[in-house]
Amino acid sequence: MANGTDYLASIYRYPMKSLMGEELNAAQFTPQGLFGDRSYALGDTETGKVVSAKNPRKWPKLFRYRAAYVTPPLTGSPLPAVRVTLPDGGFAVTSSSDFAPMLSGALGRSVALLAKPPEHAQLEEFWPDREEMASPDIVTDEAMPPGTFFDLAIVHLLTTSTLDRLRELEPRSRFEPRRFRPNLVVDTGPQEGFIENQWIGKSLAIGPEVRIEITGPCPRCVMTTLAQGDLPKDPAILKSVARHNQGHVGVYGSLLHTGTVRVGDTVRVV
Repeated sequence: MANGTDYLASIYRYPMKSLMGEELNAAQFTPQGLFGDRSYALGDTETGKVVSAKNPRKWPKLFRYRAAYVTPPLTGSPLPAVRVTLPDGGFAVTSSSDFAPMLSGALGRSVALLAKPPEHAQLEEFWPDREEMASPDIVTDEAMPPGTFFDLAIVHLLTTSTLDRLRELEPRSRFEPRRFRPNLVVDTGPQEGFIENQWIGKSLAIGPEVRIEITGPCPRCVMTTLAQGDLPKDPAILKSVARHNQGHVGVYGSLLHTGTVRVGDTVRVV
């Protein structure tokens, strides 16, 4: 890419809410977001709430499970089944009658497969007792946008400049995209600071087709501190974000124009 040009560095899709997802070379955006993103979830059969890594005291192992579509989803066609790889290397497929029993046994709690959000869907969120976050050590119920498994918005973007700035400020912690579960990571080159803060209220053109309105900052939660793969548990992640950027990392958006995005596409403010 030419010097000074922002471009799309990574694309991520999470077929099942709160599990690890897939890194893609290209993706289709529809009015509902990145096609196939957070299309499935697990439901807690005891409480009726959506299972979420936001309550790691109840669900401590979710980031040890990875979800991927068995075949690439195509717009205009029914979504394919999702394969969930378990920590022991086994797997369960959503199209199998054994899926919920296998996940229930592995997680140690009874869960059901949710292929569409229940009415008035809620999840549980754990708030660590940290002065920087001005929150007590409690669990609260969080409502989800109607008809979705998203937390607050359908698209989440993050820049390399933000990650670089956090690494500079807190070199003992590992600030990597997977901690923050974005859909899109934009390489902003040599620009410094929390660049996406400047995008709020503006629109981005990504490649020749997609336009995204940046609607607000992304407030972070305890999920960012959890261990996943070779990333260790690190409570300092959330404290650092609160101290340096008001608890925000990345931004949320909505679709103004749908289409296909590809790694390497240019990204510009319009």
